[in-house]
Amino acid sequence: MSRKPKKGYFVRGQFVAEGSELDLELKAELKGTEGLSRTDRKKDSDDRQDLGVELLTLRSELIARLNSQGHMTDQLREALAEARRITNFEGKRRQMQYVGKLMRKLSEASIEAVKDALNEQRMGSTRDTLALHLAESWRDRLLADDSAVQAWMDEYPNTDSQQLRALVRQARKDDATTKADIAKGLLPRQSRSYREIFQLVKEHLNQIEDVQHTPEEDNEVYKP
Repeated sequence: MSRKPKKGYFVRGQFVAEGSELDLELKAELKGTEGLSRTDRKKDSDDRQDLGVELLTLRSELIARLNSQGHMTDQLREALAEARRITNFEGKRRQMQYVGKLMRKLSEASIEAVKDALNEQRMGSTRDTLALHLAESWRDRLLADDSAVQAWMDEYPNTDSQQLRALVRQARKDDATTKADIAKGLLPRQSRSYREIFQLVKEHLNQIEDVQHTPEEDNEVYKP
């Protein structure tokens, strides 16, 4: 009587029977869970699910870069795009479960690349916020202090000093009108010159930032 052949597969010429210790080891290695307890595997699964939720906020160019570098499958990218379109709560919940399932199939290297892309986006947002605060601080200083214009010119000599001084004079004049309006019970309104000072300052600060923020720094932030 012939014996029923075992179910299995070949790896590098070696037959691996389904359910064998070698089969379990290979599957664990494939999933990146070798040596992990059930609790650890559950945590890794939950972390990947949460990472999938964060990916919904990732800028399109960063997603495209991950995709082109092989860290994100077309299937995952399409699933994320569909999740953004869904507005129904239950529908979105089911779609995100699907996204989590696809996230669990990514390699550890791809997961790290995803985390790096999210960190890169966060750093960019933080840098933009700080730049806005700095521009606001300079604008207020220019309007409040006569010596601030020269201090600005010392740091940013490429600025058109006549234009800046004219804007400051006009903004102070407009501010006096605004204060009179406030005394009459009218709502304050930002003048055109007030806004133009902010734009001028921000543009010069951005030029300095572009010079200081080199491509080499981008490579340090993103390490696929």
